[in-house]
Amino acid sequence: MKTAIIIGATSGLGKEAAARLVTEGWKVGIAGRRTAALEAFQKEFGKDKVCIATMDVTRPESVEALDDLLSQTGDPNLFFYVSGVGYQNRELDEEIEMCTLQTNCEGMVRMVDHFFHYVKTHNYSKRHKAHIAVITSVAGINGLGTAPAYSATKKMQSTYLTALSQLSRMDKVPVCFTDIRPGFVATDILNPNKHYPMLMSKDKATDHVMKALHKKKRVYTFDWRFRLIVGLWKMIPRFVWERLTWIQN
Repeated sequence: MKTAIIIGATSGLGKEAAARLVTEGWKVGIAGRRTAALEAFQKEFGKDKVCIATMDVTRPESVEALDDLLSQTGDPNLFFYVSGVGYQNRELDEEIEMCTLQTNCEGMVRMVDHFFHYVKTHNYSKRHKAHIAVITSVAGINGLGTAPAYSATKKMQSTYLTALSQLSRMDKVPVCFTDIRPGFVATDILNPNKHYPMLMSKDKATDHVMKALHKKKRVYTFDWRFRLIVGLWKMIPRFVWERLTWIQN
C-alpha cells in the first residue's frame, strides 16, 4: 500500500487530493488546524486508511505532530504541502502580509525541511525516492500589485524547491520534487465577491493535481490557458510589467 502525508487537508485541493488518493487505495496521513474537519474526514474513510494530526505550521511544535503522522504512515511515498493563505491586499495591511509570509514561507520551510531530513535517515534509495510536492501558484511568476505578499511567497516557494532539488543531488538524497502551479481555482482562498478570469472548478483542478502527482512532473502549470499566459508573462520586461496598472486580480 502506498502512503502519503498531506499538510493542509481540511479543505480545498488538499482535502480533494486526499480523498482521491484514499479511493485509489493509498493510506493517507492528513494534517491541518481544524480538528473537527480532520476527524470528519477520518470517519468518512476509516481509521485504517486515514490517520490525522492537528497542527499549525507556523508554530515550531508542528514538527512533533508531523513526527506523529510519520510514525503512523511509515515512510511515505508522497509528502504533499498544500497549506497556504492568499489575500488581495492593496492596503498593505500588516497583519495580512505577515500571516501570508508565516504560512506560505515559514510553514512550508519548516515542514518540507523536516521531511527532507527524515528521508536522509530512512528507507529510501535511488530506486525508491521520496516525492515532495508543493502547491505554489502562477502568481509567483511576476508580482501582482493587488497581492504583494502572496505573489512573493509563491515565488519563494518555487525558488526554494529549485534549491532543494539541487541540494538533493549534491548530497545524494533520494527525493524528487513537484512544483504545482494553479491559476484561479474556486476554493475558500478566493474572495467570492470578485470576478476571476478562467476560474476553474475545484474538481477539475484536482484532476490536474492528481496528474502532476502521479507523473511526478517537476513543474506543472494548469491548465493550457495559464501555461500560455505564463509564457507570455515571462517575455514582458520588468519595466513594462510594473506599468500594467489595469491588472486587478
